[in-house]
Formats: sequence, structure tokens, C-alpha cells
Amino acid sequence: MPKAKTFYQCQSCGYTSPKWLGKCPDCGTWNSLVEERKEPVSRRASLVTPARKIEPLPLSSITGAYAQRTSTGIKELDRVLGGGVVKGSVVLVGGDPGIGKSTLLLQALSGLSKQHGKVLYVSGEESPEQIKLRAERLSIDSDEIILLSETSLESIIETASKVSPKVMVVDSIQTVYMEELISAPGSVSQVRECASKLMLFAKRSDIPVFLVGHVTKEGAIAGPRVLEHIVDTVLYFEGDRGHSYRILRTVKNRFGSTNEIGVFEMSDAGLKEVENPSELFLLERPFNVSGSTVVASLEGTRPVLVEIQSLVSQTVFGMPRRTAIGVDFNRVNLLVAVLEKKAGLFLGGMDIFVNVVGGIRIVEPAADLGIIATIASSQKDIPIDPRTFVFGEVGLSGEIRAVTQPEVRIREASKIGFKRVIMPLGNSEKIKNAFGIEVTGVKNVETTLEILLT
Repeated sequence: MPKAKTFYQCQSCGYTSPKWLGKCPDCGTWNSLVEERKEPVSRRASLVTPARKIEPLPLSSITGAYAQRTSTGIKELDRVLGGGVVKGSVVLVGGDPGIGKSTLLLQALSGLSKQHGKVLYVSGEESPEQIKLRAERLSIDSDEIILLSETSLESIIETASKVSPKVMVVDSIQTVYMEELISAPGSVSQVRECASKLMLFAKRSDIPVFLVGHVTKEGAIAGPRVLEHIVDTVLYFEGDRGHSYRILRTVKNRFGSTNEIGVFEMSDAGLKEVENPSELFLLERPFNVSGSTVVASLEGTRPVLVEIQSLVSQTVFGMPRRTAIGVDFNRVNLLVAVLEKKAGLFLGGMDIFVNVVGGIRIVEPAADLGIIATIASSQKDIPIDPRTFVFGEVGLSGEIRAVTQPEVRIREASKIGFKRVIMPLGNSEKIKNAFGIEVTGVKNVETTLEILLT
């Protein structure tokens, strides 16, 4: 009889080794290799079991079954999903502990059950009584929401086949295990195999499946990277515990655009949608204060106006400090070098702190002009007109490069009451409708600072 093989597998990347190692050679994580066992598969059984034969089909004969979407009743969630839930799709929702993942999905199930009937909520971490307490706090009470406290994948699929729900939620994928595998729940083997089985179940039954995923201390979803490749959509629930609102961001979506965001506000009655996030982020903006600039950013298809603040002060240490919150740290260092070289500002002996107010994270390069403006404003201690906003990408030679969809950004700013925009010259020459806002095109950093700080 063949014996079971013992090996060590990294719980971060899935690297396998015949012996234990302190540091994973593949991803560099320390103390991540855990002992696992693999049972041998009988050669006779593999030869006897016939393989499922799938016939190839011409593209023209395949119908667009995925065009139909189901609304969750939450507009912000529908937005990040690309318009609603697609039949047979698998959606992975990740986020920090206590950020509101279970609350959001329970509210989504409530909306789906009112429109389409039975839904199934599978929890491997909470008992039905605990889920009931959350539901009472959210004012949710429905016979169409079926609760199941189970961690065995075989039992979950069997129950889902009997109930035939319109939507199923598994909270969380790290607690589910297959009885065929010896490894513990949450290991690389269990997470990969359980996700694959749930994906096949969703595709064959046309039942959308939401998976809740734990995150590591670095903020990435725990388990193998292949987990994000298996699912159709990956959503990250972000937020600062010091703020009441949360941001749901799309990282991957096979049925819609990526980098979409949905904004929610956490309250005692659950998560509430924020229809106009720009007003929320600019609610407590100070006026006539140096080091404050409003930037028109684009998150997916949604324009968002946010405030970028900076503080530039003389350093008391030998090495000046650089801190960036909400924007890329390396990008800030690059823009500081551009300011020194092209604008003649002395920043080598200055501590520079840059913060995007509200906890939102900006990844697009259109925020470069705002970072440049706010650092220069703080260094010279000259306020920028509070009715002016900026956007544009900054190159290494100090030029201001054009960005996408300038009219969408201007339209959003006109709703809030801004009167002037500083933008790339390449965009300003093609503007057809300024929506009553004065448009000023700039081509380099020197011209921009002359206009803003004089």
C-alpha cells in the first residue's frame, strides 16, 4: 500500500518544500511553512472513473446568459458589481475584522429575499443566535433568509442543493473544510479546493455565491493567490476605524469595470449608502488655510472630489521625514524632487507630511497636481482659493500631462459650487462644456504655482 506523503507548504503563497524552512524562498514570509499530508490516489480508481467529455462549441451558438443581473437593493453594492449580481458568479469580499463585511452581505440578502425569494446564509464563525442578534439590530426579519451554521463543504453543498436559494453567502471561506483533505481549515490546500468546489457548484446551478475572505496583517486576502483567480469578482472593504464611513472597492470583475467604489456610512442601524461622497469628504474642509487643495479624482466611472492636506516644516533630525497617507509614498517623493528641481523650492531639510482627508486612497496619477500644489502652499504658507480645484498628471520634467474624462470631473465640481479649475492645457483645449466653471489650462509646474499662489 502506498504511504501518505508529508510536505511543508507556505500558507501565504503555496510554495511546497520536503522539509521545514524558517523563511519561504518564494515570497520571503517567515514561519509560514506548515506541515501537511497528502493521501495517495489509487491508480486503479483513476483509470476506472471515466472523464467527463465536453464538446467544443462555436462562439456564435453560445447565448449571452450572463447579461441578466439581479439587483441587491443596495445601489452602491450594485455599482461595484457592475450593475447587479450575475447568475452563477462567485464574488469574494475581503476586509479587516469588524469592518462590516457580514453586515453588508446580510443587508444584501435582505434586499434579495424581498424580490426573489429564498436566500442562504452559511456561517462557519457564528451561531444562528448571533446572526439573529445582528439581524434585529439591522431591523431584518424574514422567513426567506435561511441560516446554516456549518463548516463542512459537503454538508453546505448538500443543503444548498435541497434549498435551491437564489443567492448563497459563505462566511468565511477560511473556516470551510473538505473531509477528503487532511489539512486544517484555512490552509492553502483547503482554501483552494473549497473555493474550486464552490465555483463549480455556482456555475452548474446558476446560484450566485458570495465568499467572505479574511485578510492578513498586510491587508491582502489570506490564503493562496489562486483564490482571487478562481472567483469572478474581488471586492475589498476598506475603512478607518476612526471614521464612520466605509469604501467598497472592486479589484477584479469579469462582468464589469474594475476600480469602482461604493461609499457607505456605518451607523447603529447598519450600513447606509452615501450617494454623493464628494460632499462627505469636503464637509469639514477648512478655508483660507495653507497646505489644503481639492483634487478631482476618478474612481472607476465615479468622479470624487477629495481634499489633500500637507504639512511642511523644518526638520529637527538629521534625516527629514516623509509620510504619505492615502497616496503612494514613492509618488510623493518623486513629486518633491520635481518641485525642488523645476520650481526651485528648497525641501531637502523639510519634514513633509501628506494626507488624503477622510481615509480614502487615491491611486490615479491625476492627483499629482494636487500634491504639488498642497506641498508648495504649505512650504510658502500661502492659502489656495477654496473655490478652486485641480487635477492633472505631473511628469519628471515638470510638464502637466492630460488625463481622462475632464468634463466628468468638472460636472461633479459644479454641483458642489466650485468656480475655477486648474487643469492640463491638453484637456482645457478640448473642453466643450465647462458647466459655468472658469477653466485655466497649465503646461508646467512653474506656471501652476504662479497662478495658485499669487
